[in-house]
Amino acid sequence: MLIYFGADHRGFRLKELLKEFIHNQGYEVLDLGASRYDEKDDYPDFAAIVARKISVGSELGRGILICGSGVGVDIVANKFKNVRCAFALSTDQIYSARHDDDANVLALAADYTSDEDAKKIAEIFLATKFGREEKYQRRLSKISDIENA
Repeated sequence: MLIYFGADHRGFRLKELLKEFIHNQGYEVLDLGASRYDEKDDYPDFAAIVARKISVGSELGRGILICGSGVGVDIVANKFKNVRCAFALSTDQIYSARHDDDANVLALAADYTSDEDAKKIAEIFLATKFGREEKYQRRLSKISDIENA
């Protein structure tokens, strides 16, 4: 599975750490920026690039976005059709987002998430399968209806 990464300057260090960690777990990794630390960059730029990739090919991979609060990249990513971005601070939270809501992008808060917690959250995000129960599929269909309205 291909994992797209994106982060602004506040998420840059954690992105670099997670890229290596995820790659070592056997996943293919594609860094869509920032390619270097730049305190003047803006999270919407990187979140949009990753979300656009997921939007047009959501079955091909997943995204991991990181900014200081995690909320900014989450907001941007969820503007794109077929993207279900989940902001997560715990493994239980991301498990539910994957299992129940088929989240395909993870948003992390570099300022509020330890390196070890971020690794655990990312692991659960990548390992958890969508539950596929009728109620979950029905809810995703309603989301698609909203996107297509």
